[in-house]
Amino acid sequence: MTDTVDRTESRGSGGGSGLDSYFKLSERGTSVGTEIRAGVTTFLVMAYIIFVNPAILSAAGFDAPAVAAGTALVAGLLCILMGVVANYPIAMAAGLGINGAVAFGLVLGDGLTPAGAMGVIVLEGLIVLALVVVGLRESIMNAVPLAIKRAIGVGIGLFILFIGFVDAGLIRQPEGDGPVPVEFVFPNSPGAWMALIGLLITVILFVRKVPGALIISILLTAALGLIIGFTEFPSEFTATPSFATLGDFDLGNVFSTLGFVAAALTIFSFMLTDFFDTIGTATAIAEQAELTDEEGNVPGVGKLLFVDSLGAAAGGAAGVSSNTSYIESAAGVAEGGRTGLTAIVVGLLFLVAIFLSPLAALVPVQAAAPVLILIGFLMAGLLKGIDFEDIEEGFPALLTIVLMPLTFSITVGIGAGFVMYVLIKVIKGKFSEVHPLMWVVAIAFLIYFGQAVLGQAISA
Repeated sequence: MTDTVDRTESRGSGGGSGLDSYFKLSERGTSVGTEIRAGVTTFLVMAYIIFVNPAILSAAGFDAPAVAAGTALVAGLLCILMGVVANYPIAMAAGLGINGAVAFGLVLGDGLTPAGAMGVIVLEGLIVLALVVVGLRESIMNAVPLAIKRAIGVGIGLFILFIGFVDAGLIRQPEGDGPVPVEFVFPNSPGAWMALIGLLITVILFVRKVPGALIISILLTAALGLIIGFTEFPSEFTATPSFATLGDFDLGNVFSTLGFVAAALTIFSFMLTDFFDTIGTATAIAEQAELTDEEGNVPGVGKLLFVDSLGAAAGGAAGVSSNTSYIESAAGVAEGGRTGLTAIVVGLLFLVAIFLSPLAALVPVQAAAPVLILIGFLMAGLLKGIDFEDIEEGFPALLTIVLMPLTFSITVGIGAGFVMYVLIKVIKGKFSEVHPLMWVVAIAFLIYFGQAVLGQAISA
């Protein structure tokens, strides 16, 4: 295979150079050429985020072209930082799921301003960063049951899938007082038909394993919109990137809008999401690249977690939502990427892609919706790791999974899962199996869910 050839070449020609020494190219059995190819591959499979992120956030009033430019800029800088500091072939960009929770949960649901929602991301990112610095992040991760960790990933996936169907115009809230909260809409508009055609294109390209399938499907569907007249060029279209979202965050809005308890738990729930996403991704990619030790641990994981945690705060400060490690990095690893040089190549390509950001104004939500649906499907794969025959594991996981999309709230889903997990353990007398942190968090979520009742009791 190509990987074998590249490893042989690197051992024969890479030794001694500064680049080889810094990134350990020969030691990890790779070469500059392999790393470049791996970086290009990773970029192609995750470049869709440049258009998907603004499509999601624009629903809550964010400036789509500015979000696109900020998305590419922050992703580019963080990928380069990941490569230089951590030396892992892991790329970063705005996280799907969190951006949906920002738009539909914090802004449209809880009533925060766009800047206030980004303030939540900055705060949770800084907290995670502090936990990494003092070495507590991995300890806290161990307190949460594996089934709930997986359930959070599945719930976010269904949340993304639900948003995709809504954006496609295939699911809507019924007019009047109908018997159900949502209903399916048979394609009766150009936008819905365009989304369905886009979904067909996405599935065909993905099944055929076409490199860059997701970004290609978005561009083809957007082009279809222009051809049929569904999308028109903006009257004031400019080819100059806009960075209007940079620095647009408000740290106090969440507290003034929701109150201290609800705000604290909202920040905590977003923090948990970043927690689980990163650990799972980092471990999976490192294992695929054969970079873990004999016990399955990731050497130098502290540096990796530091950069990833910085990504959450940086994404919020830039007004483009939390940035996190991408599981799509596996595509580059499959091409032979083994070092941070792969991530640096991805970062450089993201910086070049900034000049494509004005095109985000030409990508309607119907063009991005099929990609959201497919990604939701992929994230739902974590279901196979949850034992639904065991009520202690399955029922809390089910509540977490179902309530996220049904309530449009990651916080509610996580809270329900935590509370039910502890409750079942208590009922079965298994107090010792509940980590102390789980007790604290479950009680906090009970206060969160009972705010209205407690408020009435206090005021009475």
